[in-house]
Formats: sequence, C-alpha cells, structure tokens
Amino acid sequence: PFPWQPLDSFIITVCVSLGQMTDLIYTEKELVQSLREYIKAEESKLASVKSWAKKLDALTRVSTSDPEGYLAHPVNAYKLMKRLNTEWSELESLVLQNPSDGFISNMSIHRQYFPDEEDETGAAKALMRLQDTYQLDSEAFSRGKLPGMHSSAVLTVDDCFDMGKTAYNDADYYHAVLWMQQSLRQLDDGEEAVVSKADILDYLSYSVYQMGDLPRAIELTRRLVAIDSTHQRAGGNLRYFEKLLFKQLQELNQSYQPASEEPIQLGTYSRPKDHLPEREAYEALCRGEGLQMTEARRSHLFCRYHDGRRNPRLLLKPLKEEDEWDSPHIVRYLDILSDEEIEKIKELAKPRLARATVRDPKTGVLTTANYRVSKSAWLEAEDDPVIERVNQRIEDITGLTVDTAELLQVANYGVGGQYEPHYDFSRRPFDSNLKVDGNRLATFLNYMSDVEAGGATVFPDFGAAIWPRKGTAVFWYNLFRSGEGDYRTRHAACPVLVGSKWVSNKWIHERGQEFRRPCGLTEVD
Repeated sequence: PFPWQPLDSFIITVCVSLGQMTDLIYTEKELVQSLREYIKAEESKLASVKSWAKKLDALTRVSTSDPEGYLAHPVNAYKLMKRLNTEWSELESLVLQNPSDGFISNMSIHRQYFPDEEDETGAAKALMRLQDTYQLDSEAFSRGKLPGMHSSAVLTVDDCFDMGKTAYNDADYYHAVLWMQQSLRQLDDGEEAVVSKADILDYLSYSVYQMGDLPRAIELTRRLVAIDSTHQRAGGNLRYFEKLLFKQLQELNQSYQPASEEPIQLGTYSRPKDHLPEREAYEALCRGEGLQMTEARRSHLFCRYHDGRRNPRLLLKPLKEEDEWDSPHIVRYLDILSDEEIEKIKELAKPRLARATVRDPKTGVLTTANYRVSKSAWLEAEDDPVIERVNQRIEDITGLTVDTAELLQVANYGVGGQYEPHYDFSRRPFDSNLKVDGNRLATFLNYMSDVEAGGATVFPDFGAAIWPRKGTAVFWYNLFRSGEGDYRTRHAACPVLVGSKWVSNKWIHERGQEFRRPCGLTEVD
C-alpha cells in the first residue's frame, strides 16, 4: 500500500530524522537543566521571601506591641523609614519577577502611604541632628547605646554607609566622614555587608579631603588603590592630593607628618558653622549644660497655690504653681491636664497632624523649614467639650481672655523633632489677624507626655532649660506691658532623643487684655 522506495533511500531518510531527534534530546536536556535552574531560582526567591516574612513578622510583633515606645528610639524610626522606602521596594521587585497579583495589589494600595525618599533622608538627617546636639558618636548610635538605654536597634555596615551617603549627597562632608568611618570600622571588624570596602573608602577619602585633612585623605586613598588598583578615580585623586600637600608644605616650610592613626571621632574635625548664632549655647542647654540659675537665685523661687485672683472655678481647688525662672518670669502649673483629657486631645489631633509651618520673613508665606521639625494640628472649641474646657481653664489661670487667642495648637515631636530658637511674638506683622487681635502677648504651653531623653524647652538668652512633665504647663509673657517684644524670650524646643513629645499651646493675643493687663509706665515694665 505504500509507494516503493529503494532501501538505501529509506535508511538515509530515517537516519537523517534520528539525527534531528538526537539534537532534540540534547535540547530537551538543556531545557530540563534550564527548568531546574528556574526551579532553583524560584526556590531561592521563595526562601528569600520566607526569610523576609520571618524577619518582618518578628519586627512587627515587637513594634505593634508598643508603637510609640518602639518609635521612641530614633534608630528604630530611621530603620522603619528605610525599610518602607527602600527594602520593601526591593521585595516588591523580587516578587514582580513572577507577579503575584494579590501581593502587588496589596502593595499598590498601601504604597501611597509609604514614606518616600525625602522621608528616609529626613530620618537620616534627624539622627545626625541628635548626634550633634547630644554629642553622641556614630558608634553609640550604631550599637543602640543612647543615654539611659541599651537596645537591640543597631545599624549595619550598609545602614551606616547609607547615612554617610545621605550626608555626602547634601555636601555635608562633616557627617559623611563620621558615618563612612563607622561603616568602615564595622566592616573591618568582620561584619558582612553588601557595600564593598572600596566604595566606603572612595566616599570617605574624598570627604576627609573636603574637611581639609590631606595626610589622612592620602592614607585612605592609598588603601583604596591597594584594594583596587584600577579604580576610576583613586589614582588621579592620590596624585592630586599628594601634589597639593607637597605645595602646602613648601609654602609653610614644614616637613611631612604621617596621618594620625587615631580613628576619626566626634570632635576630630570642627563642625561647620551654620545660620544659628547661638547654636553652641542652645545645644549645651539641651544637654543640661550651661544653665545660668545659681543657687542664690534659685533660693528666691517659690511654689504656691494659685486661685486665679479668687476665680470661682479655682477657689475650691486652687492650682499648684511653681516658679521656673525669675526674670523673665516663667511659671509651671501642675495637674493641668488629666490623662483622659490628654488622650482625647491626641485622638482629635492625630487625623489632622501635618508638617508644621513657619512664616517666611521675606514673603510672609507659610512654609516648612528644617529648623522646625514637628507635626501639628489646630483644634477649635466646637470640636469637642474637652477643648472648650481647656480654653476656659487657660483663661481662669492666666486671667487673660482667650476670645482673641489662636486655636489650641497640638504638636508632636518624633525622632529628632525640634524647633530651633525663635520668638513667639511677631516682629514683622504679616499676619492679618495681628491688625485685629494684636501681637502674641503670652504663651501657655501644655506638656502632654514625658520624654525619656531630650525635648527640653530652652531659652538661650538667659540660660534656662525647662523639661517636659506630663500634665503640667508653663506660662510666660512674650511682650512687656508697653507692647514691646521681650527679646529675652527667644526659645527653642530641643530635639527629642528618646521618646515622643506631645505638647499643646495657646498663643494669647493683646486685644481684650487692656483692663486685664494694663500698660506699664516704662517700655520694659
């Protein structure tokens, strides 16, 4: 039934077909090998995801058991920012290699609430701010050794490198040196890392050069060349540094001195000056140093019961009033807010918290600023009876009307949160309400939390530091009786080192106080 073909021809045909099929066998073998590699890659990916899940599960169990306590440690806050901005994105990319719709959909929903790169950078700068203010070296932060606490919140080699790189990208070579040095120290101690020693030395040597330490920059660059002789910049930098140093030594008629073998630490280099003239005095007060209240002056401070000039609401239960400072007079009131009232105020404020703003002195426009890092919300008496009660209480205590006062401002200072030295009164009345309600006559500041470390209210002009105590409030006048500003009241909220600082304040204005606080006879009464 088949067409007749010569036998040789049939054999040749079959042989050719078998040859092609043999190739397919080897192709199949390669496909099986490729499949095994795919399975291995998938298993490796799954193992990585499982490792992520295990690590994050342990982290979230700790963090959710006490969110505020967990975030009270600045390293935890920084690493949370870093995880959500950087590491979760890496996990997203890993899963996207074989898309998982459920996970990606979930990521997309929550992604809009994640911190971005600016937030991660801000958290890193907050650690550096704390480092400067409280004179903590990079190793203390890296090992979680903060005043009054030891924690498992540590920074890895890669964390320290990222901190240094954040500073470097901001041309902040002072901090870049400190964190690159810490990254190198931990790597030299045998800690595993993704970043290479060559990369660290590259950034560190150039940052040290920018700080003006040529001998050490040369020594570090030589280390880099020894590790990677083909490095794109190292050879050129080394020749340039050596030439520059030789020229300097000739001009100064000095001989070459080898670089110091001491590790770079806080204080090795001078911190660059910035915009704040009283920076050193302000930060010393934040550390509890430089206080100007002598024992002789302290002996003239008193505590007393205060009934608001026989205010009916305070007669049966007068307040406890303590002198915090004599001139200008600053007082503290005890038991101003109950725990229940504090929690209610925080509950009302939390959904409205937004980055606090300041008024630009040139344009009058409200804007954010690095010298004020906090989140704030404004609460009206109509929001809840507790706000109305607090407003009434402030009026009863101070004897001043709050009809022309600003709304109750609630502020939360988290990791590194601060407000650098400023005046509460306006020296340039851009605010339209100043024309109606007058300047900020007085400040009533409620402390709604204790702070484990840092967070003091300090007055650099006369060397006072007032520490937060939950439920208490402090009060002072910003203006003399003449209406002139009391420039001694320039004050600051120190960075929070450990903890979360909650405050609420009422700025009381001039109008309506004409018979409650009459003018004095001189400009400074």
